[in-house]
Amino acid sequence: MPDAATDQRIIYKGLKIDLALQKVQLSNGSYANREVVLHPGAVALLVELPEDRICLIKNRRYSVRETLIEVPAGTMDPTESPEETAVRELREETGYTGGTIERLGEWWVSPGVFNERMILFRVRGAQPGTQELQPDEELENLIVTWAEALAMVTDGRIHDAKTMIALLIGSQRR
Repeated sequence: MPDAATDQRIIYKGLKIDLALQKVQLSNGSYANREVVLHPGAVALLVELPEDRICLIKNRRYSVRETLIEVPAGTMDPTESPEETAVRELREETGYTGGTIERLGEWWVSPGVFNERMILFRVRGAQPGTQELQPDEELENLIVTWAEALAMVTDGRIHDAKTMIALLIGSQRR
């Protein structure tokens, strides 16, 4: 079987990710090693608000040394369903609660090195409340119109891939 994993060895165990060395069999029968970042998966949220608005967040990302404009998102806990993660992340990151949550799609984040799958949910009718941020999170809600959010993608103010994908899918499903 082409590119079938035949052996996997964890070479680093982290808090959110692990790094594995996978021995794979290629289509020509030879073997190769692949470094794969193992991730439990994540959700992304399109939080739709009245008056054709959407709740984005400003998120301080230390890995790129920037504050990015993003859709709310978060890593799944092993004991949670994607829907449960969506409800938790909505409350924690934005403070919004309630409403309806609808699954819109999913994608591989960076399949060249990650096994992370991101699942997109649309949230409608949620009510504002108080964020429940983790001690190391620096997030701020940014309420904009759909038109402004899409303009932010095309003019370069949004350069986070999950947000671009989420807004593209969301705008097509409106």
